[in-house]
Amino acid sequence: MTAVSFSAVLFRLGDAPPLTVAFYRCLLASAVLLPVALIRDPSALRAFTRRSLGLSLLSGVFLALHFATWIPSLNLTTVAASTVLVTTSPLWVALLGQVIGERMSRRAVAGVVVALVGTLVITGGGAGVGPRAAGGDVLALGGALFAAAYVMAGRTLRRDLPVLPYVIVVYSTCAVCMAGAMAVSHEPFTGYSPRTWLLLVAMTAGPQLLGHTVFNLLLGHLSASVVTISIMAEPVGATVLALMLLGEVPALVSLIGGAIVLAGVYVGVRSQTHEQLAGSAPLE
Repeated sequence: MTAVSFSAVLFRLGDAPPLTVAFYRCLLASAVLLPVALIRDPSALRAFTRRSLGLSLLSGVFLALHFATWIPSLNLTTVAASTVLVTTSPLWVALLGQVIGERMSRRAVAGVVVALVGTLVITGGGAGVGPRAAGGDVLALGGALFAAAYVMAGRTLRRDLPVLPYVIVVYSTCAVCMAGAMAVSHEPFTGYSPRTWLLLVAMTAGPQLLGHTVFNLLLGHLSASVVTISIMAEPVGATVLALMLLGEVPALVSLIGGAIVLAGVYVGVRSQTHEQLAGSAPLE
C-alpha cells in the first residue's frame, strides 16, 4: 500500500498524460520481470494451460479497461464523485466472489461501507450535475467493476499459477491495450523531459512492481476481498506522502475522513483474514 500510494505524488511531479503513464508502467514492468522469470525458472512461462493463458489475457484487458474508464471520468465528473465510485470495487468483489466460492462476511461489508463514508468525507461529497457528469459517473463505476474483475481473475488463477508468469502476461496485455488507447486519443509516446522519464521508472519500481505485483502475489494466499479492501487505504497514504514530499497540508476534514477510512479498512481486513491467516501456507 505504501508503494501504491506513491502513484499520485509521482504523477503530479511529471508531465506525462495519464494513459501514457499507465502504458509505460505496464511495459517497463513486463520488461523487468521477463528476464527475472526466465533466470529464476526457464520453464515458468510454460506453466500456462490454454484456459489459464486466456484468463490471464482477459485479466490484462480488465486492467486496461479500468485505466481507460476511470481516468477519463476525472475530466467529466467531479474528482469527489469519481473517487467515491471507483472505490466501490470491494462491493463488486463481494458480489462476484459468489462465482468462485468466496463470500464476504457481514462485518467485512460493514467495514467497506465505513471506508466509503470516509472517502466521501475526504472528497467533500461533491457530485457533478448534468449529462456530462452522469457520463463521468458511469465511467468511474465502470472503472470499479473492471478493477473488481481484474482482482477476481487474479484470485482464480493465482491459486495454481506462479505470480511471475501471470503478471508478465497481464502487464504486457495491458500495455498493448494502452498503446491502442493512446493512438486513438493522440497521446504522444515520446518527447518527455528526462525528469518525467525518471519518474516513469520510479512509478514502475514502486506502484507497479512493489504495489500491483505484491497484490497479485497475495491473491494466491488471501481472498480477493482482502486485497480490494486494503487498496481503499490508498487515498490516505497518498495524502500523507503529499504532505511529506509536496508540502500539501491536508484539511481537517481530510484527516477525519482518513481516520474513518483506516478504521473501515481495519475492520474489513481483520474480519476476512482472521480464519485465513490461521491456516495459510508460506508465501512462495
